[in-house]
Amino acid sequence: MSQTRKILAQHAGRETLEPGEFIEIPVDLVLANDITAPLAIEEFGKLGRKSVFDRDKVVMVLDHFTPNRDIASADQCAYVRQFALKQKLSHFYDGGNVGIEHVLLPEEGLIEPGMVVVGADSHTCTYGALGCFSTGMGSTDIAAAMATGKTWLKVPEAVLVKLTGRPHRWVGGKDLILHLIGLLGVDGATYRSLEFDGPGVTNVSVEGRLTVANMVIEAGAKNGIFPADNLAILYLAAAGVKATASGIEPDQYGYVDQIDIDLSSLEPQVALPSLPSNAVAVTRAPHVKLDQVVIGSCTNGRLEDLRLAAEVLRGKRVAPEVRLIIIPGSRKVYRKSMEEGLFDIFLDAGAIISPPTCGPCLGGHMGVLAAGEKAISTTNRNFVGRMGHRTSEVYLSNPAVAAASAVTGTITDPGEII
Repeated sequence: MSQTRKILAQHAGRETLEPGEFIEIPVDLVLANDITAPLAIEEFGKLGRKSVFDRDKVVMVLDHFTPNRDIASADQCAYVRQFALKQKLSHFYDGGNVGIEHVLLPEEGLIEPGMVVVGADSHTCTYGALGCFSTGMGSTDIAAAMATGKTWLKVPEAVLVKLTGRPHRWVGGKDLILHLIGLLGVDGATYRSLEFDGPGVTNVSVEGRLTVANMVIEAGAKNGIFPADNLAILYLAAAGVKATASGIEPDQYGYVDQIDIDLSSLEPQVALPSLPSNAVAVTRAPHVKLDQVVIGSCTNGRLEDLRLAAEVLRGKRVAPEVRLIIIPGSRKVYRKSMEEGLFDIFLDAGAIISPPTCGPCLGGHMGVLAAGEKAISTTNRNFVGRMGHRTSEVYLSNPAVAAASAVTGTITDPGEII
């Protein structure tokens, strides 16, 4: 079986599973945030349950409109906070302990290979980078999972993404996934598992894999998954997780498709408005005048991302007409960036440094775009109105491209200024 079906079969107590089967399985972790948890809590209450199925396996993170944007967001957070404290959840993240959920959970050692993780956020698929089955669901499904510790789903078909080669400088996980979404389109992998394997996998950092898995949903995939190889095991060990290596096994039913990608052939990618699938090489991107640059989010707010941005920005100044916003993905990323002197580089360049938050990614706060403004961002979506006014435009890129573009004021290949 594919790696995804192997995990699902183990949880279903079955020897094998076929694509298209409907199954009910136990879950290892249930996640919700300040936007999605209130509805889940409301539905949970209708089930008549007094307590969640396991207070160690239900995680709530207040990260989207926090620090509170307005009274409505403050009320939402208060509602979730009250529930989390009443339920005595072991993993409730708020205030100074908060981080962007999909950056935070792996750092906190909550993710292990072979787990089934469900979350009321579409980018919950991030954790497949560490060899587990992880997917997003609606808040009502999450309410049922919080109450029963189980969920139901259809077993997905599998697509093999075979990686070869070594990426050039300034090319990383963001470029791989933008290129792949460009090949597939926004619905080319709908309800399928994207399984990444091949000799090139070892040339993609774990942080890069987290970025790739995070964005498989932008091609419609149910989940994405990487082998839990030595790189993943070392990453997990640093988070206090002792795990055993596991690979992507051949699929006895046959993959419905195979996509071959030579990493050495990739250039830095830019997704043009207003779909992540509008990916082109940075050298082919239009030289639009930028108003804002955002480096952060659950996609590219990790330490590797900020180090890359700092490498480009060192000794340079942001263009006078550009606002550069840096958003570390967690307090650990924030502290380490500060200790390594990255903040000095950012501040000397003229950047604004935000506390960990989803903020502008979904047009929440900390950088909403005005009418007609253009931004390049390391976030995961560039839909119409995603970061603000409906007439604003968002271009997606990796942190190096974003940093270089902040310096020049237009979309720029970092190789041009380094």
